[in-house]
Amino acid sequence: MLQQICHSYPYYNSKTINRSQYNLTSCILPQQGRNFCIFDKEEVDYFVKQREKALPVLTDVLIRSNNEPQIVETLHIINKMADNGTKGIDKLYPYLSRFNNTTSPNIQTYLAGIYRKTQVPDGFGPLVQMLIQNSLQPKQNQLFDPNEEIGGAVLSYISDRFRKNTTNRN
Repeated sequence: MLQQICHSYPYYNSKTINRSQYNLTSCILPQQGRNFCIFDKEEVDYFVKQREKALPVLTDVLIRSNNEPQIVETLHIINKMADNGTKGIDKLYPYLSRFNNTTSPNIQTYLAGIYRKTQVPDGFGPLVQMLIQNSLQPKQNQLFDPNEEIGGAVLSYISDRFRKNTTNRN
């Protein structure tokens, strides 16, 4: 399956990355007294530096994994790659969208950050849906509020569209 994904992915390079020592399992989720995740910096940096060559491996994790820490770590890497200008992050939307209905605040936060950076048109609706879902079913004793990032992403979509519309009028 990974080979099939790699060959169909537009940025696939036959020089695949050496994943044998990296399993994307180093994430420690937030817990009482710490409202952030902890990642293996070396592992994250390794994938981020691989740029487009790492996307098939990350895509495979998005397709196959049901392990929240592994998914969060993968989203963290993708988020960092978006910060570094890696091409093709927007093309991952079909794989990211698998998590659009999640109730995990960790996954919601990273998805919102990625959607805010990529501005994929299909990402706006799920962000609004997350806000509504979280307001209708608020979680008690959460370590952080994912709605801050989700709301910021929604505002980013709206403000970017507003700016484009007002500049076209002038």
